[in-house]
Amino acid sequence: MTDGFEVPDATATVLLPAVVARVTALADRLGVAHSEVFDARRLSVASGVPESVVKALLGGRPAGEPDLQARFLQRLALLRRTRLKPNGRKYTQQEIADGAGMSRQQAGALINGDRRPTMEHCDAIQRFFRVHAGFLTAEDPEALASALMRTEQDLLQQLADRERESVRSSQAPDDPLERLLQDHGVRGIAWRAAQLPTDQHRDKVAEWLDMLLESVKRPES
Repeated sequence: MTDGFEVPDATATVLLPAVVARVTALADRLGVAHSEVFDARRLSVASGVPESVVKALLGGRPAGEPDLQARFLQRLALLRRTRLKPNGRKYTQQEIADGAGMSRQQAGALINGDRRPTMEHCDAIQRFFRVHAGFLTAEDPEALASALMRTEQDLLQQLADRERESVRSSQAPDDPLERLLQDHGVRGIAWRAAQLPTDQHRDKVAEWLDMLLESVKRPES
């Protein structure tokens, strides 16, 4: 461990192709263009990963900046370009310092690469720019995978909404089981469960659904 940061492992390298495959399957199921869900510029802004690296990683090629400080500087520069003030201007060093609770000298040294960031520095700057934890430090494959997982959640919500609408339009509204499907999006939850990594996770979801469905019985004919 260095400066409060964990030494990365190979998990992100394995995770990214799996997330790409899941997003591709969801996009195909929903009829969403791949160019939309895998738009390199959008993913770059969301993840902090340079657009050229996003394209390489999506193409299955090894890429990314291995040095933590260099990644920090890349991501911080991207934040300053893309997370602007209401008037459309960049935040100044003084404004970043004030918002992150540090001196202007500290902020300047971090922005200029004269000082290696600590976890506390990163957390404070991430809070100031309102980005998720790890935005400034995650390895490029991990950061891109995280951004795509948020895309995956959006697509899953679209799928759940579509399934819920399908149930609503095709089933009698006085059927309590179908009302449960409409109100809670059980079909969407089942699709989510299919994406979980282990049988143990899926079994827990199945157990929860069984209990929920048991509480709402179909009326006897």
